[in-house]
Amino acid sequence: MADDELQVRPEWRGTGDVRFPVAARVRGQWWVLRMNRFPDHPLWTLFVDGVRRFDINDVPATWGRPADPAVPTLEAGAGSEALRPVR
Repeated sequence: MADDELQVRPEWRGTGDVRFPVAARVRGQWWVLRMNRFPDHPLWTLFVDGVRRFDINDVPATWGRPADPAVPTLEAGAGSEALRPVR
């Protein structure tokens, strides 16, 4: 797990996808969180531009609350762009 990724403050946006519920544009790259089948697996998997980075149960405080239902939604085109590499 990269320490740098744990220090970033992503601005999560909802994707409308149940399995990949949030994404954020960070330094020109799409960060996408996949929600896994907890407790059999870690709660989240982080993907950066479609590449699996690491699994995590508790998001770092710097990441805010990505699962918060009040997270704004991405525009349709941006959501498709963010999810394309992970599908």
